[in-house]
Amino acid sequence: MKNYILVLFLGLTTFLQAQQRLSGVVNSIQNQSLPAVSVYIPELHKGTTTNAKGEYSFSNLPKGELNVRFVLVGFGTQNKTVNLTQNLETLNVTMVESLFEMDEVIVSTAFNKIQSQNVMKVTHESIQSLQEKGTSTLIEGLATIPGVSQVSTGTSIGKPVIRGLSGNRVLVYSQGVRIENQQFGDEHGLGLNDSGIESVEVIKGPASLLYGSDALGGVLYFNPEKFADANTFKTNFSQKLFSNTLGSSSSLGLKGSTDNWKYLVRGNFSTHSDYKIPDGERVTNTRYNETDFKTGIGYSNSDFSTVFRYNYNGLDLGIPEEGIATQSKSKDTEYPRQGIDNHLLSLNSVVYLGASKLDLDLGYIANNRREYEDSPAAILQMQLNTFNFNAKYHLPKMGAVESIVGVQGMRQTNTNAGEEFLIPDAKTNDFGVFGTANYEWKSNVLQGGLRFDNRKVNTEEYGDLGTEGYFQAIDRSFNSVNAALGYKTNLATDLILRLNVASGFRAPNLAELSSNGVHEGTYRYEIGNANLKNEQNVQTDLNLEYKNSHFEFFVNGFYNHINNYIYINPTGATLEDNLVYEYIQNDAKLFGGESGLHFHPHPLDWLHFETSFSTVTGKKQNNDYLPLIPANNWNNTIRTEFKMKNWLKDGFASLSWNSTFKQNNVSGFETASSGYNLVNLGLGGTVSLGETKFRMNLNANNLFNKTYIAHLSRLKTDGIPNIGRNIVLGLNFDL
Repeated sequence: MKNYILVLFLGLTTFLQAQQRLSGVVNSIQNQSLPAVSVYIPELHKGTTTNAKGEYSFSNLPKGELNVRFVLVGFGTQNKTVNLTQNLETLNVTMVESLFEMDEVIVSTAFNKIQSQNVMKVTHESIQSLQEKGTSTLIEGLATIPGVSQVSTGTSIGKPVIRGLSGNRVLVYSQGVRIENQQFGDEHGLGLNDSGIESVEVIKGPASLLYGSDALGGVLYFNPEKFADANTFKTNFSQKLFSNTLGSSSSLGLKGSTDNWKYLVRGNFSTHSDYKIPDGERVTNTRYNETDFKTGIGYSNSDFSTVFRYNYNGLDLGIPEEGIATQSKSKDTEYPRQGIDNHLLSLNSVVYLGASKLDLDLGYIANNRREYEDSPAAILQMQLNTFNFNAKYHLPKMGAVESIVGVQGMRQTNTNAGEEFLIPDAKTNDFGVFGTANYEWKSNVLQGGLRFDNRKVNTEEYGDLGTEGYFQAIDRSFNSVNAALGYKTNLATDLILRLNVASGFRAPNLAELSSNGVHEGTYRYEIGNANLKNEQNVQTDLNLEYKNSHFEFFVNGFYNHINNYIYINPTGATLEDNLVYEYIQNDAKLFGGESGLHFHPHPLDWLHFETSFSTVTGKKQNNDYLPLIPANNWNNTIRTEFKMKNWLKDGFASLSWNSTFKQNNVSGFETASSGYNLVNLGLGGTVSLGETKFRMNLNANNLFNKTYIAHLSRLKTDGIPNIGRNIVLGLNFDL
């Protein structure tokens, strides 16, 4: 396969163009040269830094349009588009002082526009900003984003929820490929570690036009760590300590780059004891250990850019079945426990063909999930192997119209090796074809697209008819046509309006089609339905946002109608002392939104106030409430920024108050949840001690040791509270 791809690239480069160079000077608005500005071309994974005179330069660039990003702390990010037509182009930039968030290039959407030019509202968060909140895991950090929540089991397992939708209704992308890890189950997390991840982009709503099945509820798109600037070598070490779980997370990374070649290696090990609730007791067997390794190598010249990355993530998870029992500070998991290995390989390439280009993303994911009851022999073992591809051809521009056509697909096999089966051995094949166009005039943008998908599912018969664990053979084909249309305009200076209407779909997963037994951790006897249809939805989104140098606000509203929504429903029967539930379908609707503001008063440049509110309501066709809908949330943060002489730069201190409201809108087998308030503190900055410099974060989460139970906690049915006070210390050294 690798040789074939190399031959393909070499064949396409018969259209080669002469190499291009780009250079320029970066100044402040006072016409002073700005050194140490980071200049980065995302598409080529290529970066450099301005010298003492504010000068920068690139060579070996392809002809055509490229996005170039200029970043310097304390200044507003500049995103420029340059059209390279001559051998030497000049791009000079003037940067304006600003402490507001950067206007990032959005990678998860089709045309990679900066957010202010994007038709779709996409939330972008750097991993550093999430880590500064002191969260223990990546999913905990994501749950601080308005509109995003998590279904959790203690601190070790978390599944993302976007506007009330979770599981197979939310797609996760890393390294440019979709993650497949039996996401129908609640007993394991993302299989990703925040070490070696640069940022995350959150699409809240149907994204089937670009991503196919399972993007009905939204997409989490993780951007990997950038390579080093050209002709540099960097070493990085970070350490985090957690008081509540007596945990630690250690990460070491190396990376280097020449003009054409670049590479990186990063390893991480995290270990945690059972988490402690506010009364001082620990929740037995919520301990876990995680090993993560990431590496990558890339090459770029004037004709193409290609990056190969590999990520291994290994999890050793305790399964908390006893509640609060044996008290221990051990980090060695007890039975029952779970072992999960994830291998992710990706090849992301761009071939430049004059006025057009070809994006090709290939991915292979091997997910091995094992469960142990009381011995080293796995009673449950599922091996999921997935190969996926995504090819997008960017047609030559026709005036102000940009257009893309593409194909996307997946081939997946699920194989069981243990005594117990949750789902049968199966093969899944996806194929989709799509086209999308973007038309921009003045401050207006119109974007639309159309897509067709086919998914084929074949399962093998297993077991004895009429007994638990019997799976009938299934041979199903699911088709869907989806469309999206969006419009963005500036109603006034700094005031943006976005309106989007999009459809999405989700083919039923293997558990919904074929379950026949007690599902792990639920104590329910679940019966699948081989005749389930596609879930098909249409969502309307309205976004209004305003931003100037001292004040910004946003309001997002959505209405999501889902045909044939799949959910589990009690039958009233009992099998083997467990209540029987079956998968059925009905139309459903979800509605709500998010709002927020950020106030940065002048002349108090060191002070920031941020507030945000999120709400979602989910109902079935008969107006009964949907299960697993997060409670309304209101979050407020006061943040100050400062420096202390020469030993502390980029310093910050924050106080946040998070209010989660009561959740009384529950389904038939859920219980209502009480509201609660949590207070968090944060302090950090870049410390200089002689020649030694490091980034420090100190956080106190749940400062007042509040006892609470989140509505989406899977330990709620046993009355087990969430984590108590947690002091987190993080240190990050660039060596």
